[in-house]
Amino acid sequence: MHKLALWMAALLFFSLASCDPARVYEQNVDLPEGNWYVDNHQDFEFQIQDTTQRYDIYFNVRYSLSYEFYNLYMQHQLLGPDSLQHSAALHELKLLDPKTGKPLGKGSSNIFDLQALAIKDVSFRKVGTYKLKLTQYMRRDPLANILAVGVRVAQKSK
Repeated sequence: MHKLALWMAALLFFSLASCDPARVYEQNVDLPEGNWYVDNHQDFEFQIQDTTQRYDIYFNVRYSLSYEFYNLYMQHQLLGPDSLQHSAALHELKLLDPKTGKPLGKGSSNIFDLQALAIKDVSFRKVGTYKLKLTQYMRRDPLANILAVGVRVAQKSK
């Protein structure tokens, strides 16, 4: 019985520790065989219910240290509930320090996860489902050693 109580306490601790009241949406997608093809854009759909709130959008990248570059160019296209373009831009994410080659983000061994603030202080004017499309823009096809990409939408802290 003592082991069961410890297990339940650990489960409760981890479930409470993983709560993030600011997070509205977060999803990551594994890329087949760690290759991101140019025509393999990743689509993420999320709901916005509060149009009075401001939001920050983060890009998540899981990469291997075998990745050949220190940076990753990604293009985003954000569509509103009416399918009209809300925003679009090209982003440069630094995965490794350009001078030292030290991996950025969290990880160990040769796999690292980076979460980078990409779209700041967004306001959504309509309630509904928004679609964010991510495309790699490195002109390598396929781009090897990018293992997963994702999106996190969070309410902006006041």
